[in-house]
Amino acid sequence: MPGGLGIILGAIVVVGAVVVMARFADGPLGGPLAIVSAGAFRSGELHGGPEPDWSFLLDRQTVEFQLLDPARSRTTWILMHDGRIFIVSGYMNTWYGKLWKHWPAQAEADGRAILRVDGRLYQRRLVRILEGQDVQPILAEFGRKYVVGGSAVPTSEVTSGNLWLFELRPREAA
Repeated sequence: MPGGLGIILGAIVVVGAVVVMARFADGPLGGPLAIVSAGAFRSGELHGGPEPDWSFLLDRQTVEFQLLDPARSRTTWILMHDGRIFIVSGYMNTWYGKLWKHWPAQAEADGRAILRVDGRLYQRRLVRILEGQDVQPILAEFGRKYVVGGSAVPTSEVTSGNLWLFELRPREAA
């Protein structure tokens, strides 16, 4: 077997092993492996009581969330606007977004999710936001937090479907 082919096959085996191991993990893997979807949450204390004050997430870079169907978790950026929390998924119109990002369509079909922050679990419902008065301020917050130079992301990113925006609304305990 030529050396280059052996390296490629070895890399495929390693990537496959990481993906399989991640599915059995208690939530997303850390570091550069955070881009791999992982297993369902097995640890954390379920939040009970009134809706939290989400201001502690204002400058938090990432959180973990898990869909219930399919039961897979991932790490994502988090936004706060008007006391509410949001997550985004970009590159949805690109070939690699279509290949890699299945969770937004899964969330749109069944929005039940769990947010895990600092070991606390919050039962949420992901609701896609396509338009409305909140879109521009949310995109401005996205720009402040994640875009070099802090410029707001244009609304056309949402209306074109390239950037999917979800609000994490409360849901009743199961």
